[in-house]
Amino acid sequence: MWVPCAGMALCSFLSFLDRQVLAVLSPTILRDTGLSPQDYGNVVFFFFIAYTFGNPIWGSVIDYVGLRVGMLIAVALWSAASTSHAFMAGVIGFAAARAMLGLGEGATFPGGLRTAIESLPPHLRARGIATSFSGGTIGAIVTPLAVVPIALRFGWRTAFILTGVLGLMWLVLWAAIAKPPYLPAVAQKPAKVAFPNPFERRFWALVFSYAPPAISSGPILTIIPLYLSRGLGVSQAELGRIFWIPPLAWALGYFFWGWAADRYASDNPRPVRMFLLLTALALPLGMTTWTNSLPLVMLSISLSIFIAGGFQMVALKVGSYAYPREQAAMMSGIASGAWSLTNALLSPWLGGLFNAQRYAEAFWIVALCPVVGVAVWLALSRRRT
Repeated sequence: MWVPCAGMALCSFLSFLDRQVLAVLSPTILRDTGLSPQDYGNVVFFFFIAYTFGNPIWGSVIDYVGLRVGMLIAVALWSAASTSHAFMAGVIGFAAARAMLGLGEGATFPGGLRTAIESLPPHLRARGIATSFSGGTIGAIVTPLAVVPIALRFGWRTAFILTGVLGLMWLVLWAAIAKPPYLPAVAQKPAKVAFPNPFERRFWALVFSYAPPAISSGPILTIIPLYLSRGLGVSQAELGRIFWIPPLAWALGYFFWGWAADRYASDNPRPVRMFLLLTALALPLGMTTWTNSLPLVMLSISLSIFIAGGFQMVALKVGSYAYPREQAAMMSGIASGAWSLTNALLSPWLGGLFNAQRYAEAFWIVALCPVVGVAVWLALSRRRT
């Protein structure tokens, strides 16, 4: 029963590998193309905007057409988009490629959550979600270790072409396992496509429990490498050797907090204490610029992304009580889409702050997002009398 989740773990691995190639190689790409940090922030903005719409759209589509067909279409789309980065040289080209990548990758988390819910019993679902999502963190770990040597030897364009080859290999694998006996057959196809309803209280409770609290993983994996490079003088080669650490912390966060949610909030649709604990642990990120010590900086951002993984697991566990099983992918799409929109709004702002070397302000903005999100969630999730 774990085979489909393992397949989705490989899918999320591929997803984050494809999106992280640009981030990890950003110092080299910016140097070769003449893009500024502000330009880079704008390119990232287009990815997150497309990803914002892609998540709920794919969530609804997957709930309707099924995991097998939905994921085959999505991965084919984003693999082509990832490969296209190799042929770009300016802001418009990278923005277009990034937007298509974000649109396709919007299927990753809705598909992963739907897989866990379809193939696992309720008491294993948080860990199943963690397994399906964990491939993404492994992909982010592997990317600097594998991609930087390839780029240094063969050029950064070659790295993007190789991502397309890996996507083709996954399509063959998914076609083989996304069917009985590995993935249970859907008993009945929905009569129509269900779309998110923003007029529902549960919609906004899910959005604020997930998007602002879990936001730090976005900047950490996209823009913060520029702080290590420009603020602390970390070279491209050294960045490749150390930047697997934050994604590893993210993966550990998935599994630890997934276990904690199953263990301590298995039947609790409103785990207030767990949300407050995570919020308190998210605040030290704001103090990152208080030191120039690279080990302490890495510890700070790794703790933050570990906590972000916790917010994701707990929020999705809570969301599964608010939405029925047949809308599981849509529910995940709402959460991931809201997370992406928050990143889209933050990326140009953070890029401008980085361009002006106002790093402390940028870190505090990210660190305080969980406070805002959890405060609103507490108000929205309170029982009405």
